[in-house]
Amino acid sequence: MSNYQLQQQQMQTMTQRWALRMLRLLGWNVNYKPLPGPRGVIIVYPHTSNWDFMVGVLAKLAIGMPFYFIAKSSLFEGVTGATIGRLVRYLGGEPVERGVSTGAISRLADKMHAADWYWMALAPEGSRSLKPYWRSGFYHIAVAANVPLGCAYFDFRKREVSLVDYLDLSGDTQQDMQHIRDIYRDVQGCRPQLASPIQLRTDEEVKN
Repeated sequence: MSNYQLQQQQMQTMTQRWALRMLRLLGWNVNYKPLPGPRGVIIVYPHTSNWDFMVGVLAKLAIGMPFYFIAKSSLFEGVTGATIGRLVRYLGGEPVERGVSTGAISRLADKMHAADWYWMALAPEGSRSLKPYWRSGFYHIAVAANVPLGCAYFDFRKREVSLVDYLDLSGDTQQDMQHIRDIYRDVQGCRPQLASPIQLRTDEEVKN
């Protein structure tokens, strides 16, 4: 191992220890089960508060895995974006245009296939406000790329960040969503009243 690689490894370990210390000072614990493969999608639920991002970044650093995550493209634009976007990219953020058909799902699936290691994390609720459905992008990306789905959560009642549950999606949406509901059954977010129900829109509802 070269001196540079050794320094990088030591820096990573120091960062992990610092992040764990910060989480413990805040009263949080991290539960983590090793990833089942080099590529996959992670959903994070519930997303009801700005605290989720801070706790999530600390947990990411504590685990020591370079997860990527989707961030709205406006964070990377303009004068402000030059600074904020650089920080978001450093933390693993990738810009995606929301509300526009840009072929993002196909591109992300292709990127996963082409990479030696690529885990993408996203919040299927899409925002911190209450929504009647989850966005289905995570599901389509995981199915299209044929990769495992990790189910991470912030439980504010227990003050735990967990990534221990992984699913191989069958393509049967109803069955897969029931498995996801079972995993999140007893999880409570920062503002429980804003947690969106764990369901996707049906094909008929999408048409209408």
